[in-house]
Amino acid sequence: MPDTPTEAPPIIDMRGISKSFGAVNALIDVDLHLRPGEVLGLVGDNSAGKSTLVKILTGAYHRDAGEVFIDGIPTHFRSPHESRDVGIEMIYQDFALCGNLDVGQNIFLGRWPRRGIFVDRRKMYADAGEVLTRLKVDVNSVYQKVESLSGGRQQSVAIARAISFEPKVIILDEPTANLSVMATERLLETMLELKAQGVAQIIISHRLTDIFQVGDRVMVLKRGENVGDRYVKHTNEHEVLELIVTGTRQTALTADEALAGQRR
Repeated sequence: MPDTPTEAPPIIDMRGISKSFGAVNALIDVDLHLRPGEVLGLVGDNSAGKSTLVKILTGAYHRDAGEVFIDGIPTHFRSPHESRDVGIEMIYQDFALCGNLDVGQNIFLGRWPRRGIFVDRRKMYADAGEVLTRLKVDVNSVYQKVESLSGGRQQSVAIARAISFEPKVIILDEPTANLSVMATERLLETMLELKAQGVAQIIISHRLTDIFQVGDRVMVLKRGENVGDRYVKHTNEHEVLELIVTGTRQTALTADEALAGQRR
């Protein structure tokens, strides 16, 4: 994987995305790009448009204007099922797990492997164990009911389920919001493991510390507009916070412009 993301073509290239809900402009001419193995922090206040942007990417919302390219191919997803088919997975804040089912059943929920008309439980639990091992996630047993797990381990199961689809991109919505300090550290380690395996990630978060610990870039939205796009190594939390609060576009270079400036 290249040291600088600009050396690789983007997996995701969103251009000029706009979306309105009645008289409210949720997004105004927003660009977003993401490259293989890159971790992008998507930040802004509660009305910035972060969730709207990723829901357009996953097909949950339809854009009013703009273009979306996946691996250079123009797309217009009609549903999250279609975005999953091309390798995009989203993990919501509530994890969307079935607490009364065990870990293995949740990882392969809705697609349990079969042998004839029967569920192939041996294969299901073996494959679930392999996914968890790949992520270096410590879960006591694949037979354990999800409702008995801590919030951090439930998050890990949700990530394992996403990984079982072999995605190119994982989107995490406020992944550390309700986790303990220890669980947050474990989750950040998992994110770094995914990055090492070439899985690109978009992290929607209010916790800048987490983004600066695992991220490559941070993109700031303010009232539906992109007001800043920086490489983490070329900025700091204070500068990003200032963009979130003030939305001062005059000081907000794109990440690629910042990198070009460093090379001059």
